[in-house]
Amino acid sequence: MRTRRKPDWLKMRPPSGRRFTDIKATLRDRNLNTVCEEANCPNLGECWSGRDGPGTATFMLMGDRCSRGCNFCDVMTGGMEPLDPEEPANVADAVAEIGLDYVVLTSVDRDDLPDQGAGHFAETIREIKRRDPGVLVEVLIPDFQGEPELVRKIIDAGPDVIAHNIETVERLQWPIRDRRAGYEQSLSVLQQVTDESDIHTKTSIMLGLGEHAHEVYQTLSDLREADVDIVTFGQYLQPSRTHLDVFEYVHPDVFDTWRQVAEEELDFLYCASGPMVRSSYKAGELFVDALLREGSSVEEARQAARAAAGQ
Repeated sequence: MRTRRKPDWLKMRPPSGRRFTDIKATLRDRNLNTVCEEANCPNLGECWSGRDGPGTATFMLMGDRCSRGCNFCDVMTGGMEPLDPEEPANVADAVAEIGLDYVVLTSVDRDDLPDQGAGHFAETIREIKRRDPGVLVEVLIPDFQGEPELVRKIIDAGPDVIAHNIETVERLQWPIRDRRAGYEQSLSVLQQVTDESDIHTKTSIMLGLGEHAHEVYQTLSDLREADVDIVTFGQYLQPSRTHLDVFEYVHPDVFDTWRQVAEEELDFLYCASGPMVRSSYKAGELFVDALLREGSSVEEARQAARAAAGQ
């Protein structure tokens, strides 16, 4: 039986504070988009406002309209405009003005472009690194229809983390994802990054869409087979009445169990797992920061990330 009423553990504080206002103004001044706003992320208030440090934001490249129509996503579909050639520089300027030392970049899908936007994405990475090589850059990339030469453009640009989301178990890929996406295609992107670089890999799985436990376990196993380093679990939330219904609100204890399975049984380097966790979630960023910048051990980085995130 489906549970419709949103439980108490899914309530979040609204955006507020000077930090939130400053970040929003910087983004608007440079005509930049964030997935935080476009996808109605429930953590926007926490990440932008900041609790014990600077706020953060996930920049969404190549416009605010996507060439695909996934049934879980609130980003608009169709009506894409030409790429803004100034966007890579504008993003780098915003990173400097906001004062970020860890940057997350993602994008809409642009199947309409000859290289699906891979070159534009890569140029943004390079522009940030040119300004300040010390900035850690995590990218959440499309599948680029599984074309290796396009994925390679991202690898060659030298980000510190490459993420691509598997989203859900194999059985539910459709109708949850656009038909142009696919389970094996997403695994191939992650596998390519592992095979061709030392860049850390990351993916995300939504729960509450009708998946079975054995399917989630199989997905985790397949991701480890592809040598994915980091996985996140979060609760699917219906962004509007025209999107897929929530099948189930998954209890926080279940998220804790999947974190233990991922880290202790399947040896992922790190798993951020909780109802409000999203793929670009600061707990994951804190882990990578501790691992790469501080030189911490995996266990020390896990502890530092969870302590900073209040877990």
